[in-house]
Amino acid sequence: MTLSSESVWNECLIFIKDNIKPQAYKTWFEPIKPVKLSGESLTIQVPSKFFYEWLEEHYIKLLRVALVRQLGSDAKLIYDVKMENNYSSNRPQIVKIPSSNRNPLKPQNVTVSLDSGKRELRNPFVIPGLQKVKIESQLNPNYNFANFVEGDSNRLARSAGMAVANKPGGTSFNPLLIYGGVGLGKTHLSHAIGVDIKDKYPDKTVLYISSEKFTQQFIDSVKSNTRNDFIHFYQMIDVLIIDDVQFLSGKAGTQDVFFHIFNHLHQNGKQVILTSDKAPVDMQDIEQRLLSRFKWGLSAELQAPDYETRISILQNKLFRDGVEMPEDIVGYIAKNIKSNVRELEGVIISMIAQASFNRREFSLELAKQIVDKFVKNTKKEVSIDYIQKEVSKYFDMDVATLQSKTRKRHIVQARQLAMFFAKRLTKTSLASIGNQIGQRDHATVLHACKTVDNLTETDKQFRKYVDDLTKKLTF
Repeated sequence: MTLSSESVWNECLIFIKDNIKPQAYKTWFEPIKPVKLSGESLTIQVPSKFFYEWLEEHYIKLLRVALVRQLGSDAKLIYDVKMENNYSSNRPQIVKIPSSNRNPLKPQNVTVSLDSGKRELRNPFVIPGLQKVKIESQLNPNYNFANFVEGDSNRLARSAGMAVANKPGGTSFNPLLIYGGVGLGKTHLSHAIGVDIKDKYPDKTVLYISSEKFTQQFIDSVKSNTRNDFIHFYQMIDVLIIDDVQFLSGKAGTQDVFFHIFNHLHQNGKQVILTSDKAPVDMQDIEQRLLSRFKWGLSAELQAPDYETRISILQNKLFRDGVEMPEDIVGYIAKNIKSNVRELEGVIISMIAQASFNRREFSLELAKQIVDKFVKNTKKEVSIDYIQKEVSKYFDMDVATLQSKTRKRHIVQARQLAMFFAKRLTKTSLASIGNQIGQRDHATVLHACKTVDNLTETDKQFRKYVDDLTKKLTF
């Protein structure tokens, strides 16, 4: 017997009707119409976006079971959603949106062994009153491997991430350090690994946390005299994911406590995943004993996506948003936005908003207007190393001379300018700037910035130095 969308959906309805209340069935399932069956993918039409969101939130598990019974384990569900607010006309428009096919991630229970005479162990996220500590994974289930588009720029990191997800703590990729520039997918990939581990190993305790939050929790534990509880809590985690580990730079106390947590997890076969905007060799103000441990596993770089990957990312984003866009417009966006994935998605969101709110058709002209704003407003990310090289080149000296202890006037001024631009163009602390530019302290950096401000106002030649270097470093 040949399967059709009607026959498959009718069989699904029989199963669904047996498992929910009659009123709910009448409200949420009777209005649905089967549209198309293509292989294992069933397309159904629903009356509105709200209708689709309600089904995804409340009945996705039931729908999945019903579909798998009819079409097998690879069954997929796609919604045809009637959109009243069309992008360019008053007629209702049908958009296709794939089902996320995901349940929300459940809280994780960890049994803590406590002596009845001792005080309870404190969870840095929630202060527990029971021995059963509930730990929210802090993972975003929308950041998964399914919507992380693979390309030459990320293949190594993605493949390593999938290997870790298949066998957390059991591969040589421990720790797995994912590094790369802004907006290239480090956070997305680290979440995807965690989400996949929770799918495959529901009993494992996975925790995602930013290094800033980790640092703040440590500071709070020191203030409240619960440092040992803080350490013991993190030593219970099976998979620890720390985002932006470079922000531990210069924080000696936090680095020390993380060193002990890292050692315990690694020695007990637990998985550690780290993200950073730079490779271990380029990290400043991180203790050598930590840096050497970062290099134990695999350091995988995420690079800017090539043209073909950018096209795939845009098409994936449009598909998931249920939006159709002409190929020439997609190609134009991919050709002109090269820096990172976040900007690619930002252009698409702006295009949809403009078309929707201003009743405009998707056009090449609209794409050019939006892309021009993104390209012009994108500031180049500069590092302290880059600033030192450019300042040294401008004054015809090498970086070693710039960083030296000499008090010769032109070298001192070059060093002060490097410190001034490092403070102005980066988010690095004064202490870290001083440490990287000749092992100076934060007071020296502060003095340098004040000196540059004063000389800019009073010395015409010095003002020219500042203007020239500003153009070089911010172009």
